[in-house]
Amino acid sequence: MDMPQMQLHAPRRRAGIFAAASRIALGASVLGGGLAAAMPAGAAGFYIQEQSSRGAGRAYSGEAADTGVQSIWWNPAAIARVLRPQAYVGGQAIFVDARVDDAGSTIRRPGQAVAPVGGDLRQSDPLQPGVAPSAGAAYPIGHRVVVGLSFTSPFNFTNKYEGASWTRYDALKSRVTDANVEVLAAIRVTDRLDVGLGLDAQYASATLTQALPNLSPLAPDAMQRLSGGGWDYGWDAGAQYRPDERLTLAASYRSKISHTLKGDVSVGGLLGPLAGANLTTSGRATFDTPWMATLGARWQATDRLWLNAQVQRIGWGQFRAITVSLPGGTQVTPQDYKDTTTVAVGLDYAPAFTSTWTLRGGVQYDPTPTPDASRSTRVPDGDRWLFGLGATHRLRGGATLDLNADYIAFAESRINRTDLEFAGTPVATPVTFRGTVRGGALVLGAGLNWAF
Repeated sequence: MDMPQMQLHAPRRRAGIFAAASRIALGASVLGGGLAAAMPAGAAGFYIQEQSSRGAGRAYSGEAADTGVQSIWWNPAAIARVLRPQAYVGGQAIFVDARVDDAGSTIRRPGQAVAPVGGDLRQSDPLQPGVAPSAGAAYPIGHRVVVGLSFTSPFNFTNKYEGASWTRYDALKSRVTDANVEVLAAIRVTDRLDVGLGLDAQYASATLTQALPNLSPLAPDAMQRLSGGGWDYGWDAGAQYRPDERLTLAASYRSKISHTLKGDVSVGGLLGPLAGANLTTSGRATFDTPWMATLGARWQATDRLWLNAQVQRIGWGQFRAITVSLPGGTQVTPQDYKDTTTVAVGLDYAPAFTSTWTLRGGVQYDPTPTPDASRSTRVPDGDRWLFGLGATHRLRGGATLDLNADYIAFAESRINRTDLEFAGTPVATPVTFRGTVRGGALVLGAGLNWAF
């Protein structure tokens, strides 16, 4: 997000060192602060919405009100009108073209003057390309009940900076992966009303590294690393209502998931009076993913044209804090995320010159939930516009092939934050990060759907 000017914000404190209790606090700070910085990802915040090729082709404008396995993530009621067993498998390849530039980052070691952080002042394409897979199936039981199974990957990214980057005291490598397994059932209550309910099991894991400054600018940097993972659970529910045969209105709600990541923390390479803080220990971190409330509509304007609209309120305010527990100590790292509203419109069109193709397109506005003061170089976030194009080709035997190509335009954002390394000790070291981020992303996807 563009800001009129950069301002100095209060330092974020990292735990102290020198004593055994302080070593535990440092580990807690590494784990909690690292996860907090790593969470912003491919979509705004840390949400990856690329869970359907059909949806991507119209910029996710009609998913809650559409039918079939591909719409399960947005509304479990979407499979209520599946008449034959149905299966889907697909993937979205994400390519990010970004540039992260230093804009005057500094460090002040104890007893020394403020100095530039140094290192490579420009980092190109730190976000690594990746694939977001998705799959699902639905099976009718009688005339009114359908059960289903869905596999999605809503929170995934990998980010890597060079070891000599100006970002090294904030971020070097970040890998966050997530897998969501959902079992669900949908009921056709009346000819106009469908409802659905799903139960979610979600596995999240993370591996994060960054450098720590030694007291002498001539000494090599130390290194800290954390890794962790664990299964946690949530639910979702939804409904679709058809006041007439051309219009579908929909609403759904996906609960927050309270995650507990059990992990390992290591710090090595600290020298001199800092050497006592080198450690390897285990711990756990807890945090909440946001809830999601979605309203959608699909209107068949003509025999060949469908118009779509969708609004999604995302409860990022649930991401209030990360609580880290290690043997002998607990630390709470506050977060300041804010709730956001995503808006999308799009269309599907069946051309008169063919009976086997449907074309689609759409646009979405997706604002960032991250406050300016806590934006990180680990994966800098900003407001974005998504422009989608797609098509469906009907194959033989009840199969369809979906294709999409999306472009995501990122608003220029700025890094503007101060961290305090070794806080609470005589060698507290403030590091001020100032930078700019520019870029965009290309998303190419495909999906295959069968009705047996």
